[in-house]
Amino acid sequence: GYELLEPNADKSLAWNFLYLMTGNEPDDYAVETFDAALILHADHELNASTFSARVTAATLSDLHSAVCTAINTLKGPLHGGANEAVMKMLEEIGSVDNVEHYMEQLSANKQKVMGFGHRVYKAKDPRAVILERMSKELGKRADDSKWFEMTHRVEEIFQPTVASKGIFPNVDFYSASAYHVMGIPRDLFTAIFACSRVVGWTAHLFEQYANNRLFRPSSDYVGPTGRKWQPITER
Repeated sequence: GYELLEPNADKSLAWNFLYLMTGNEPDDYAVETFDAALILHADHELNASTFSARVTAATLSDLHSAVCTAINTLKGPLHGGANEAVMKMLEEIGSVDNVEHYMEQLSANKQKVMGFGHRVYKAKDPRAVILERMSKELGKRADDSKWFEMTHRVEEIFQPTVASKGIFPNVDFYSASAYHVMGIPRDLFTAIFACSRVVGWTAHLFEQYANNRLFRPSSDYVGPTGRKWQPITER
């Protein structure tokens, strides 16, 4: 087996996370980047996972159950799971030279480019701007810039085709390459998102409990009317 690592109480959460996960003491810029990523993912209005958590809390279910609801919602590839999907795309591309061909294939097959689009932002996600800069610098310092360069090339090719629709890179787009260069496995990307977002979830939940109202949206039936009932035995 491996020797069990001990956290360093004199270091930050970001430093200890990277150290305990990789077994190597992270450099200052990696710590700064990871700390920034945690802050950028901590909360973001009534996104799908936060909204679902508040719906659960509104029934006066307990805090743990409400957070579990949020985690289950975050798992979806159109929410927190998108950063994993971006990394999978980069792994499939393999090199900067292959980006253009890969994008042509996506377009021909009418497949989504993950890491683009946001229900709130109709311009480039300001969180993506920060992570783009930090991902680029991480790549330079680690002498492993191909992940950033592939990501940037995808943006260069795809962005002009969807800008008129208000579709731009979101927070997931550049977080994938940044996490990868820091040595974080792809399978942990969404889990890290949850570790960060639990701060926002719990803040929303305390607010919900303090002034609770049950969520009960109405819905209108728009299906066929005037249909005749037929007994089961005659069907």
